[in-house]
Amino acid sequence: MADSKRPETLETASITRRDFVGGVLLSAIAMASTEAHVASAAPSVTNPSVLPPMLTGMRGSHPGAFEAAHALRDHVLHTKNIQDTGEVYDLVVVGGGLSGLAAAHFFRKYAGVDKTVLIIENHDDFGGHAKRNQFSVDGHELVLNGGTLEIESPQRYNQWASIILSDIGIDLNTYEKENTKTEKAYENLGLKSGLFFNKETWGHDYLMPKRGSGQEQSWRFLSASALQKAPLSEKAKNDLVRLIGHAQPDYMPALNVAEKKRKLASISYTDYLKKIAQIDASAVAIFQKSGSGVFCVGADALPALFAWIMGYPGFSGLGLGEIPEGLLSDLQGGQHGRQKDSEKTVHFPDGNATLARLLVSHLIPDATNARSQDDMGLADFNYTKLDQKEQPVRIRLSTLALNVSHDGPVDQAETVSVICAPAGDASPKQLSKVKGRQVVLACWNMIIPYMVPSLPKDQKDALGYAVKGPIAYVNVAIKNWQAFKQLGVSEILCPGMFFEEVQLAEPVSLGKLKAPTDPSAPIVVRLIKTFGVPGLSKRDQHRAGRAILLGLTFEQFEQEVRQQLQRILGSGGFNADTDIAAITVNRWPHGYAYTYNSLYDPLDWVFTETSERPCVKARKPFGRIAIANSDSGASPHTDAAFEQAHRAVTELLARQTFPFVSATPGASTL
Repeated sequence: MADSKRPETLETASITRRDFVGGVLLSAIAMASTEAHVASAAPSVTNPSVLPPMLTGMRGSHPGAFEAAHALRDHVLHTKNIQDTGEVYDLVVVGGGLSGLAAAHFFRKYAGVDKTVLIIENHDDFGGHAKRNQFSVDGHELVLNGGTLEIESPQRYNQWASIILSDIGIDLNTYEKENTKTEKAYENLGLKSGLFFNKETWGHDYLMPKRGSGQEQSWRFLSASALQKAPLSEKAKNDLVRLIGHAQPDYMPALNVAEKKRKLASISYTDYLKKIAQIDASAVAIFQKSGSGVFCVGADALPALFAWIMGYPGFSGLGLGEIPEGLLSDLQGGQHGRQKDSEKTVHFPDGNATLARLLVSHLIPDATNARSQDDMGLADFNYTKLDQKEQPVRIRLSTLALNVSHDGPVDQAETVSVICAPAGDASPKQLSKVKGRQVVLACWNMIIPYMVPSLPKDQKDALGYAVKGPIAYVNVAIKNWQAFKQLGVSEILCPGMFFEEVQLAEPVSLGKLKAPTDPSAPIVVRLIKTFGVPGLSKRDQHRAGRAILLGLTFEQFEQEVRQQLQRILGSGGFNADTDIAAITVNRWPHGYAYTYNSLYDPLDWVFTETSERPCVKARKPFGRIAIANSDSGASPHTDAAFEQAHRAVTELLARQTFPFVSATPGASTL
């Protein structure tokens, strides 16, 4: 199913987004920032006139965050002219995302708050994927997540992730109680889920809101009454009504339950719908993006067994039984497709950027006066305070670690050297070197073999297996959302268009940051784009999709935003020329951590906790170097990032406490 055609030229009026933010010319900011990081050796100083969360345009993996990394990958970045800064830290953390921040927290918690820590981060903001986007529109302060969305299944959080939440002051019960009045704000206005049929796929544009009585069988936006006016054949409509029904036939009567489950694990949801459930192709197209928001690939690469466990329709007649509550409960993350989905998630206004901001407020108290959960709603951070020599913890932004190596034999070295460069400079004139008595690599797995060339080959191969899924979260600040109210929708699935989902920001408050509940006031709309390439394996889809994403300009994203919102919402009074106030594109070419998939990976990697999984082999400690990050747990979820941080820190402390044990796992004998 092809995306809707992209217009050749932008015919609508451009808005202020990249060139000026808060009245400041971004080219001037970029020049000042570059001058402050020429050597990337001295402490980093972000221009204080514009805070990173307020920047619009191309964000996420933004220009200036990865050029040096790509030069390292391509073996064209020299490592000469290195300035030794003389800095030696008890711990150097490579990666300032949630896992890196958690590693710093655990290290100081266990080793002592007097220990010194340097966190090196290639982006211009801390938090990694836990990115905060902030807008000021007509006197209203608006925020939304630019990456990590929520605390998923908090009741299943592992011990170490729960400790982090407690240590930084997260109180989920209080937060949920404070938002009881607004959590159903859209529902109280009569807004529901909707499905948009685009003309390129189904013949003409049609927005189908969810309809039907409480007694009518339905699934999300699908019901017999809702489908009456859909641009589908009668056969397709009847097939969909059959698919969502509770009394479906057994589509595999010759197989027993075990055989059915094995079959479902080996075929895609697309093939199940087409070949086994015999659903009309035009109806199957509605489900093409199923699972894409979780796995960054569509139904063609979603095992049918995963679809059953995740609650997608079509399985009620198979007699597959119930999914136990505790299944794979020891694994980090939601484990979609293997573990029963939790009904409970907790979303802060800026997603899990709230967690990153609280962690930084504890690690570097001088960076903000804010301390509590509620404070984080509108808390200001002084980015010039992140990297000051007099404080025990420092965060050095816009800096890439190029090379991490022991200062001597792995078994004997007392320090590790970390060579750094400005993250946005593919040909830096000067590099810098800092040292750590211990190092945690909380960066993405795929860069580690280039960063630590002395690693064993089998570990490098395991690290390279984790191909992250590309995704884009595009946040659009609009001046009002009367069109959504007029059309009766709060979220719209668009399986045939460029963006597969369009959603109003969740109606939640945090401290003085209040939930958007007035349709006449500004709000942020989230548009989601994944980059699946049907016909390829999951890992190859991620690689191909990443290339597609990196080839898109901000102007192309803006064209698609304007075109799609106008087509979907225009009949409700929306005007893309006048109603859009700002656009932030959160581009994540290396987005979600790779999760194992029964269509392409060994079954024991998918459905057991075997130590043969690449993520386990990849995270082995190497001397004074340990590896954290969510890739190490093969899960894109926050609790995985936290648990892997804890494991990495305790591995280092164990090595420090028991130095007679070999630095190479499995090599010690008494």
